[in-house]
Amino acid sequence: MAVFASADVPLRARAVCEAMDVEIAPNNINNVRLKLKRLVGRGILVETKQGLFTQPRP
Repeated sequence: MAVFASADVPLRARAVCEAMDVEIAPNNINNVRLKLKRLVGRGILVETKQGLFTQPRP
């Protein structure tokens, strides 16, 4: 969540991996994307466009 708190724009799963120092591999990117989509389902994040995730703004 700290990655999104410091971001000015919506992020892709690859950018989240880079910010968290996770190896950039297809498997890791897909795992992060799945976790981001779960957070969207719980209302913690929003997906503004397909593949772009951000925190909801009041």
